[in-house]
Amino acid sequence: MAKGRILLVEDDRALSELLVYNLEREDFEVQATSDGEDAMLLAQEKAPDLVLLDWMIEGISGIEVCRRLRRLPATANVPIIMLTARGEEADRIRGLETGADDYITKPFSPRELVARVSAVLRRVRPALAEERLVYADLEMDVVRHKVKRDGASIALGPTEFRLLRHFLEHPGRVFSRERLLDSVWGHDSDIEPRTVDVHIRRLRKAINLGGRDDIIRTVRSAGYALDSDGRF
Repeated sequence: MAKGRILLVEDDRALSELLVYNLEREDFEVQATSDGEDAMLLAQEKAPDLVLLDWMIEGISGIEVCRRLRRLPATANVPIIMLTARGEEADRIRGLETGADDYITKPFSPRELVARVSAVLRRVRPALAEERLVYADLEMDVVRHKVKRDGASIALGPTEFRLLRHFLEHPGRVFSRERLLDSVWGHDSDIEPRTVDVHIRRLRKAINLGGRDDIIRTVRSAGYALDSDGRF
């Protein structure tokens, strides 16, 4: 499974291809575009885990893309790293004040960029860097493909495992059926949204075995969330 989904917005074709190659070699999933309007559409279609955003791009500027992404609920908290040839302090401050999380001045090495991407993702989503995911009394060993609840092993099918992993990576967050289809089954899946309900029932049955509390909450008209606090 990919370390995270990266949206790369860069209009230097050679640099874009170089960055895509290096990021994919490190097991990141990358979508690349050179256009600001296209970047906005891609980000709204499926929110990335991180945006690499060139300051000077076709269409709307990188600064404006950053500003708009921060205004949208789906991307308001997505980390953004600005890529730019502008090295002056005033420009760096402007980029950070607009909502960027980090700033890399060209020229830079692909190795440096990958390291900065990994560092930002570890900071905002520690689960992306972990081989072991834990929430309440649930524990998942991602590498060994094993799940335990309160120390007892739980047998899960492949789809239920991916579904639970997604919840464990985003505890407390509510996901619609459509968003779960995109994230767990893939954007091109032609599976019906109601199929999600079937797999949620299977997952619940497995992890609630023995009368344990149900920590997958159904949020009316919204979707599902992994939540042990009964907030919904």
